[in-house]
Amino acid sequence: MPEYYTILFVISIIIGGIYGIRWRKRFSIYFTLIFLLIPVVMRGYMHQYDAKILEQAISGLRLSYIGGTFIILFMMFAIFDMCNMKSNGKLRIILFAISVAMYIPVLTIGSGNLFYKSISLSFVDGHPVIEKVYGPLHTVFYIFLVGYLAMTVATIIYSLKRKKDVSAQNLIILLGCEFISVALFFSKKIFHTTVELAPLAYLLCEAILLAIMNRISLYDITETAIDTIAMNGGTGFISFDRQFTYLASNKLAKEVFPALNDVRVDSKLTKNPVMNSELIPKINDFIQDESKKSFFKEVGDRIFQIDIDFLYDGKKKRGYMIYIQDDTRDQKYISLLNDFNGRLKEKVRQKTEHVVEMHNKLILGMATMVESRDNSTGGHIKRTSEIVSILIEEIQRDKSDDALKLSDDFCRNIIKAAPMHDLGKIAIDDAILRKPGKFTEAEFEVMKTHAEKGAKIVHEILDGTDDLDFHILAENVAHYHHERWDGSGYPNGLKGEQIPLEARIMAVADVYDALVSKRVYKEAMGFEKADKIMTESFGKHFDRRLKKYYTAVRPILEDYYTKQGANNGSTQKK
Repeated sequence: MPEYYTILFVISIIIGGIYGIRWRKRFSIYFTLIFLLIPVVMRGYMHQYDAKILEQAISGLRLSYIGGTFIILFMMFAIFDMCNMKSNGKLRIILFAISVAMYIPVLTIGSGNLFYKSISLSFVDGHPVIEKVYGPLHTVFYIFLVGYLAMTVATIIYSLKRKKDVSAQNLIILLGCEFISVALFFSKKIFHTTVELAPLAYLLCEAILLAIMNRISLYDITETAIDTIAMNGGTGFISFDRQFTYLASNKLAKEVFPALNDVRVDSKLTKNPVMNSELIPKINDFIQDESKKSFFKEVGDRIFQIDIDFLYDGKKKRGYMIYIQDDTRDQKYISLLNDFNGRLKEKVRQKTEHVVEMHNKLILGMATMVESRDNSTGGHIKRTSEIVSILIEEIQRDKSDDALKLSDDFCRNIIKAAPMHDLGKIAIDDAILRKPGKFTEAEFEVMKTHAEKGAKIVHEILDGTDDLDFHILAENVAHYHHERWDGSGYPNGLKGEQIPLEARIMAVADVYDALVSKRVYKEAMGFEKADKIMTESFGKHFDRRLKKYYTAVRPILEDYYTKQGANNGSTQKK
């Protein structure tokens, strides 16, 4: 018999440890208290049925009554929170005080006669047997348990009937935990079993709570970082899992999609005719092609842009999130522009192209000016830009299942951003930048600052541009092109996919050019030796997914550098 309680205690510790590992801030504090108290209660049962003296058995009894007194209370509070019952702090304090008042008589066991009139310890076949005669307060304790259970049941029934924004599935599961706990608490008194079943009930509830924790976190949209924007701005949100089970939405979303007011949490959107015709087909298009993530919807005289994306739980995709923005002003402006005659639109197009061309020439001019100050990297900008272009073309040609999926905008932007990657060198002192030899350790530390400085310069140059995607990408290229896949790079020591993809591609071009080009402190490296270094660096310095693209374009790169060598009076040896 003692082994039974020991096993339950060990299992409760293990489950509690798993909960601790999976704990998140959004989890209710009452769940945490439950997971902390259950092992204490289990320990109490161990003391009772492994007792050698009466005092040890009494100590175990006092611990075990914590379950009936406080665990059930905290379960009720957790259900209040899940039902969005805004019970004030005074009510909870009163209920907690009642529980404390009910527990105080438990502490008199063995020294008073209000809770137990008498208690004794005997042994049968070497096992302790506790003989108890209940006092009047023990009956009050039973009434107290039934009262808490009734309050919990009433809360759940009310929520199931009146509240559509709570999960009926989770509430029913938790209600089952309550009933099982109370039923097994009374089981020994009713059926006169030889072992206590209450600790088994606590363990079962603990396991069930652990199983639904991840599910509970999906329903609490107000705890996400985007909620402040949703409640105080003009952004709407709808979330649901991968089976199109509706999880949550905010006020603006229900204004744009009024049918959501009739959809219950946990129900399938596909069962609502309006949502099934308006939204589900758009999501299916997104699933097939992630570039099809946006569409527009008119509501009265307002136009909303609807964007579809994945719903993330940490780094794991758990479903889909719909973002809704009032785009009325921009759409009306676009409509006015569309009303202009063809000649005016052509002039606007020409002017725009001219401004963009001037902007790009300005950037390229700055990059060339930086390179003119650096004795060691003549032609580096042109060559690395060409390598990036060659790699991007190869990636776009790849139609295999494991191909990198790059948008046309991404490809266009990274080619345009490549010449900007070393702009930070403009802020490096000439004594270091133009040094005709290798850097000292201190000089290299100064040189390394060009990445962060370059990011700041790019940010200032592109600040206010309409092309935010290009702005971010160009800044990333300048900032992170010296980061390494294994985390040993600079300036921030980013690792793996923490490094933006555009910087990972730029790194391949930058290193290859450094290897096969002549510098003031070294001769150009032969193609075979350079290729050996490059190949061995994938998975360490470079993203290993880029290896097949580098390998595919290697002959093109060698041909390009051979011609470049002929042009500048040098040669390359394979």
